[in-house]
Amino acid sequence: MTNYLLHLETATKVCSVALSLNGKVISLKESNEDQFIHGEALSTYIIDVLSEATIELSQVVAVSISSGPGSYTGLRIGASTAKGLCFGLSIPLIAIPSLYSLIVIAKQKHPKSTIYALFDARRMEVFSQLVDENMTELKPVGPEILDELTGSTFEPFLAVGDGARKVKTLWEDRNVEFDDTILPSALGQIEMAYQKYNMGDFEDLASFVPNYGKDFHSI
Repeated sequence: MTNYLLHLETATKVCSVALSLNGKVISLKESNEDQFIHGEALSTYIIDVLSEATIELSQVVAVSISSGPGSYTGLRIGASTAKGLCFGLSIPLIAIPSLYSLIVIAKQKHPKSTIYALFDARRMEVFSQLVDENMTELKPVGPEILDELTGSTFEPFLAVGDGARKVKTLWEDRNVEFDDTILPSALGQIEMAYQKYNMGDFEDLASFVPNYGKDFHSI
């Protein structure tokens, strides 16, 4: 069976689109700019990945998106684009948590590490999630205010995401590694999206809203 899935990653300033076939990537287009370019680039990237794979949009059987937390602007554009495609093609929408998708990317390079994924919010605020080397969740997805000791009970760990840049100096004397080369990507959605597609785990198009995040409080 031929199952083409389209994957849209828009939770941060990274704009990333992938096309997969039966759970394997066959085309990818992405960029990481200083400003949000999703409004101008996302539709173009979708056309590009379909063209590279030489398939028609009508052959896509589902669309997955980064469902948050993350940037309001990015998530809103991703959701509206995905909904439009799904409504127009009468295909299902699949939601993939944004921080989980980043962790999947990090695990490909650092499979034995505990991963602390951090998305920048504002000031010293982030949205975060922490998992161990077996992908067991140590700290659930949620808002967090960073300080000198945040996450210290889980060391050693690898900090990734644009939120991690805030604490490189603050945590320099701790048992923490950083990898700035790991960025959000639609590639991080593919495995889970294909699993959800096979299980029929879809979102309700009419009511779906991304997880834009919650109010911050000291932890």
